[in-house]
Amino acid sequence: MAIKSINPATDQEIHTYEEMSEGEVGRIIEGTHTAAQAWSHTSFSTRAQYMTRAGEILRERTERYAKLMTDEMGKPIAASRAEVEKCAWVCDYYAENAEAFLSPEDVETDARSSYIAFRPIGVVLAVMPWNFPFWQVFRFAAPALMAGNGGVLKHASNVFGSALAIEEVFRDAGFPDRLFRTLLIGSSGVNAVIDHPDIAAATLTGSTPAGRAVAARAGHQLKKTVLELGGSDPYLVLEDADLEATVASCVESRLINAGQSCISAKRFIVHESVFDEFEERYVALMKDKRMGDPNDEDNHLGPLARKDLRDELHGQVIVSIDNGARCLIGGEIPRGVGTYYPPTVLSDVEPGMPAYDDELFGPVAALIRAKDEDDAVRIANDSPFGLGAAVFTQDLDRGERIARDGLQAGACFVNAFVKSDPRLPFGGIKESGYGRELSHFGIREFVNIKTVFIA
Repeated sequence: MAIKSINPATDQEIHTYEEMSEGEVGRIIEGTHTAAQAWSHTSFSTRAQYMTRAGEILRERTERYAKLMTDEMGKPIAASRAEVEKCAWVCDYYAENAEAFLSPEDVETDARSSYIAFRPIGVVLAVMPWNFPFWQVFRFAAPALMAGNGGVLKHASNVFGSALAIEEVFRDAGFPDRLFRTLLIGSSGVNAVIDHPDIAAATLTGSTPAGRAVAARAGHQLKKTVLELGGSDPYLVLEDADLEATVASCVESRLINAGQSCISAKRFIVHESVFDEFEERYVALMKDKRMGDPNDEDNHLGPLARKDLRDELHGQVIVSIDNGARCLIGGEIPRGVGTYYPPTVLSDVEPGMPAYDDELFGPVAALIRAKDEDDAVRIANDSPFGLGAAVFTQDLDRGERIARDGLQAGACFVNAFVKSDPRLPFGGIKESGYGRELSHFGIREFVNIKTVFIA
């Protein structure tokens, strides 16, 4: 079957890929398994040499890879360049730290010697989304390969070019040819990959329904999973917040990647005493943001990645308005080519509206009134999701207490928008998934934590 990649800014076809047959997929997995067995016995210094080179290649090819991402999914070109650099950073980070993260840990027992060893488990399947087509893959692949594993990638069908480019990076950096491979298959082929006896585990970044499906299949096969799923991140704006700085941070977070990020700000829960001023400032700054050709350096946001995604988002906006939300700007599909959707602000959002209950994956902000701090925390936690959250207040002790003890999320920030960092664990709770990526927690997800006991 042919799979087409369409430029969302122009509606023009970029490339057509032929889907791999089940037999071809099986042979690739078996080859990766063989390569991983040999790779597991290499030294950390050898792995680090190749991983460092991968980072160098990314920096050398920044313009080419950035253009590829922008064309495939509509990310502004400056953001694409930043994504390539972040991937190089995560390569450097694990090249420098993997050996320390996986060093044996001595444990005093009644044995002559006893310790914990961290050993590779084999081939890890990664099912990855289109919104950060390089970063999502590298934040899995860098620790997995440095731990001594192999990897096969099932990327989103609209970014197959990025998937093949990532395979190219690892191959050109000197990694064994079959150690990291891309599978050009649709979603219907994932179950067969999970079932393959040479697949040891799976990781998925994507929607909650997709996570449920992969977890169920892998669970049936007794294979471990790490899931980073949807989010409807709440940002609490308390009565003592610095509104100028707060609004700037909130708008930036909502519009990153045209709002197509699991950890972008989605629900702005504002203390009623400053709600009107926040609303006015927020709308004014959103109006200043330019939408257009993502290859134009002056534009802040490009198109959404696909027409069906734009239609789904617009449907959520319309239902929210029909149920009483006030649309202050945006809310209309632009005429012309491309899957653009304008910066949109919905105010007086309440339970029962998609803008309150669901994840809005696009540049749509939901403004919600809160009576006081306790009410704001209650509203923030009134969600099936728990990926990221933020609180804005000039009382840092208060902000830290709310972030640490009050908000139900995997990453809670004070006076800053939520973002991933190789040095910090990343992941969620509730319907936002389980397990962690990045930091030393991430590299230990796909290893055998082995007890060694010598009597």
